[in-house]
Amino acid sequence: MSSRRVVAIAGSLSIPSRTRLVTADVASRIAARSGGVVTLVDVAELASELGQTFSRPAAGRAVEAALRAIEQADLIVAGSPIYKGSYSGFFKHLIDLVDYRALAGVPVALLATGGSDRHALAVEHQMRPLFGSFDAHTLPTAVFVVDRDVGADGQVADDRVAARIETLVREAAGAILRPAAAA
Repeated sequence: MSSRRVVAIAGSLSIPSRTRLVTADVASRIAARSGGVVTLVDVAELASELGQTFSRPAAGRAVEAALRAIEQADLIVAGSPIYKGSYSGFFKHLIDLVDYRALAGVPVALLATGGSDRHALAVEHQMRPLFGSFDAHTLPTAVFVVDRDVGADGQVADDRVAARIETLVREAAGAILRPAAAA
Protein backbone atom coordinates (compact mmCIF):
# COMPACT_ATOMS: atom_id res chain seq x y z
CA MET A 1 0.00 0.00 0.00
CA SER A 2 1.34 3.44 -0.87
CA SER A 3 1.74 6.20 1.67
CA ARG A 4 -1.12 8.56 2.19
CA ARG A 5 -0.49 12.03 0.82
CA VAL A 6 -1.05 14.81 3.36
CA VAL A 7 -0.70 18.20 1.70
CA ALA A 8 -0.29 21.20 3.99
CA ILE A 9 -1.05 24.57 2.43
CA ALA A 10 0.47 27.51 4.30
CA GLY A 11 -1.21 30.66 3.04
CA SER A 12 0.98 33.36 4.57
CA LEU A 13 3.44 35.58 2.72
CA SER A 14 5.39 36.23 5.92
CA ILE A 15 8.77 34.64 6.54
CA PRO A 16 8.91 33.34 9.21
CA SER A 17 5.23 32.54 9.49
CA ARG A 18 3.17 31.39 12.46
CA THR A 19 0.63 30.01 10.01
CA ARG A 20 3.31 27.88 8.37
CA LEU A 21 4.55 26.62 11.75
CA VAL A 22 1.09 25.59 12.96
CA THR A 23 0.02 24.14 9.58
CA ALA A 24 3.20 22.07 9.27
CA ASP A 25 2.93 20.87 12.88
CA VAL A 26 -0.69 19.77 12.44
CA ALA A 27 0.10 18.04 9.13
CA SER A 28 3.08 16.17 10.61
CA ARG A 29 0.96 14.99 13.54
CA ILE A 30 -1.73 13.73 11.15
CA ALA A 31 0.88 11.98 9.01
CA ALA A 32 2.45 10.34 12.07
CA ARG A 33 -0.93 8.90 13.10
CA SER A 34 -1.95 7.79 9.63
CA GLY A 35 1.29 6.60 8.08
CA GLY A 36 1.21 9.54 5.69
CA VAL A 37 3.84 11.65 4.00
CA VAL A 38 3.62 15.45 4.18
CA THR A 39 4.10 17.82 1.27
CA LEU A 40 4.20 21.47 2.31
CA VAL A 41 2.91 24.03 -0.17
CA ASP A 42 3.98 27.45 1.09
CA VAL A 43 2.63 30.47 -0.80
CA ALA A 44 5.58 32.53 0.49
CA GLU A 45 7.89 30.26 -1.52
CA LEU A 46 5.61 30.44 -4.58
CA ALA A 47 4.76 34.15 -4.34
CA SER A 48 6.95 35.46 -7.14
CA GLU A 49 5.77 32.85 -9.64
CA LEU A 50 2.21 32.70 -8.31
CA GLY A 51 1.82 36.46 -8.61
CA GLN A 52 2.51 36.19 -12.33
CA THR A 53 0.16 33.24 -12.90
CA PHE A 54 -3.24 34.26 -14.17
CA SER A 55 -4.40 30.90 -15.51
CA ARG A 56 -3.48 27.26 -15.14
CA PRO A 57 -1.91 26.88 -18.58
CA ALA A 58 0.44 29.77 -17.76
CA ALA A 59 1.61 28.26 -14.43
CA GLY A 60 5.33 27.85 -13.99
CA ARG A 61 6.94 24.65 -12.77
CA ALA A 62 6.78 25.37 -9.03
CA VAL A 63 3.13 26.47 -9.10
CA GLU A 64 2.15 23.53 -11.31
CA ALA A 65 3.92 21.10 -8.95
CA ALA A 66 2.06 22.64 -6.00
CA LEU A 67 -1.27 22.37 -7.81
CA ARG A 68 -0.62 18.72 -8.72
CA ALA A 69 0.24 17.94 -5.10
CA ILE A 70 -2.99 19.58 -3.91
CA GLU A 71 -5.08 17.79 -6.55
CA GLN A 72 -3.56 14.39 -5.70
CA ALA A 73 -3.82 14.77 -1.92
CA ASP A 74 -5.49 12.16 0.23
CA LEU A 75 -5.97 14.89 2.85
CA ILE A 76 -5.37 18.64 2.89
CA VAL A 77 -4.43 20.78 5.86
CA ALA A 78 -5.41 24.29 4.77
CA GLY A 79 -3.96 27.10 6.87
CA SER A 80 -4.17 30.82 6.29
CA PRO A 81 -3.65 33.97 8.26
CA ILE A 82 -6.81 36.03 8.53
CA TYR A 83 -6.61 39.59 7.29
CA LYS A 84 -9.63 41.89 7.43
CA GLY A 85 -11.96 38.94 8.08
CA SER A 86 -10.78 36.56 5.37
CA TYR A 87 -7.96 34.30 4.18
CA SER A 88 -4.95 35.78 2.42
CA GLY A 89 -5.19 36.82 -1.21
CA PHE A 90 -2.31 34.59 -2.33
CA PHE A 91 -3.91 31.60 -0.57
CA LYS A 92 -7.15 32.27 -2.49
CA HIS A 93 -5.28 32.81 -5.75
CA LEU A 94 -3.57 29.43 -5.41
CA ILE A 95 -6.86 27.69 -4.62
CA ASP A 96 -8.51 29.43 -7.60
CA LEU A 97 -6.06 27.58 -9.87
CA VAL A 98 -6.99 24.12 -8.50
CA ASP A 99 -9.16 22.01 -10.84
CA TYR A 100 -12.71 22.29 -9.48
CA ARG A 101 -13.23 18.50 -9.78
CA ALA A 102 -10.02 17.44 -8.03
CA LEU A 103 -11.04 17.83 -4.39
CA ALA A 104 -14.46 16.14 -4.42
CA GLY A 105 -14.66 14.01 -1.27
CA VAL A 106 -11.12 14.88 -0.14
CA PRO A 107 -10.93 15.53 3.63
CA VAL A 108 -9.78 19.06 4.48
CA ALA A 109 -8.58 20.17 7.92
CA LEU A 110 -9.18 23.90 8.33
CA LEU A 111 -7.06 26.18 10.46
CA ALA A 112 -6.23 29.85 10.61
CA THR A 113 -4.16 32.31 12.58
CA GLY A 114 -4.84 35.93 13.36
CA GLY A 115 -4.06 38.85 15.58
CA SER A 116 -7.19 38.59 17.72
CA ASP A 117 -10.25 36.47 18.40
CA ARG A 118 -12.30 38.92 16.33
CA HIS A 119 -11.23 36.93 13.27
CA ALA A 120 -12.08 33.47 14.61
CA LEU A 121 -15.28 33.00 12.60
CA ALA A 122 -13.46 33.50 9.29
CA VAL A 123 -12.62 29.79 9.36
CA GLU A 124 -16.34 28.99 9.29
CA HIS A 125 -17.56 31.85 7.13
CA GLN A 126 -14.74 32.01 4.59
CA MET A 127 -12.63 28.83 4.50
CA ARG A 128 -15.37 26.21 4.93
CA PRO A 129 -17.47 27.55 2.00
CA LEU A 130 -14.35 27.88 -0.17
CA PHE A 131 -13.57 24.17 0.12
CA GLY A 132 -17.25 23.28 0.10
CA SER A 133 -17.43 24.74 -3.41
CA PHE A 134 -15.09 21.92 -4.46
CA ASP A 135 -17.32 19.30 -2.77
CA ALA A 136 -14.40 18.58 -0.45
CA HIS A 137 -15.16 17.05 2.94
CA THR A 138 -14.27 19.74 5.46
CA LEU A 139 -13.71 18.12 8.84
CA PRO A 140 -16.11 19.08 11.65
CA THR A 141 -13.51 20.68 13.91
CA ALA A 142 -11.80 23.81 12.60
CA VAL A 143 -9.15 25.72 14.54
CA PHE A 144 -8.35 29.40 14.91
CA VAL A 145 -5.14 30.33 16.74
CA VAL A 146 -4.32 33.80 18.02
CA ASP A 147 -0.79 34.74 16.96
CA ARG A 148 0.45 35.35 20.52
CA ASP A 149 -0.29 31.71 21.39
CA VAL A 150 2.04 30.24 18.73
CA GLY A 151 5.52 29.31 19.93
CA ALA A 152 8.66 29.38 17.80
CA ASP A 153 8.24 25.62 17.27
CA GLY A 154 4.62 25.89 16.10
CA GLN A 155 3.25 24.56 19.36
CA VAL A 156 0.16 26.30 20.71
CA ALA A 157 0.29 27.62 24.27
CA ASP A 158 -3.47 27.97 24.90
CA ASP A 159 -4.72 24.67 26.37
CA ARG A 160 -8.23 24.96 24.89
CA VAL A 161 -6.89 25.63 21.41
CA ALA A 162 -4.33 22.83 21.78
CA ALA A 163 -7.21 20.48 22.69
CA ARG A 164 -9.10 21.57 19.54
CA ILE A 165 -5.98 20.87 17.49
CA GLU A 166 -5.77 17.40 19.03
CA THR A 167 -9.41 16.80 18.08
CA LEU A 168 -8.72 18.00 14.53
CA VAL A 169 -5.67 15.74 14.24
CA ARG A 170 -7.73 12.76 15.46
CA GLU A 171 -10.55 13.52 12.98
CA ALA A 172 -8.10 13.97 10.11
CA ALA A 173 -6.18 10.77 10.84
CA GLY A 174 -9.48 8.90 11.01
CA ALA A 175 -10.66 10.43 7.73
CA ILE A 176 -7.50 9.51 5.88
CA LEU A 177 -7.48 5.95 7.26
CA ARG A 178 -11.17 5.28 6.59
CA PRO A 179 -10.87 4.67 2.81
CA ALA A 180 -8.07 2.15 3.35
CA ALA A 181 -10.11 0.30 5.98
CA ALA A 182 -13.09 0.08 3.61
CA ALA A 183 -11.02 -1.37 0.75
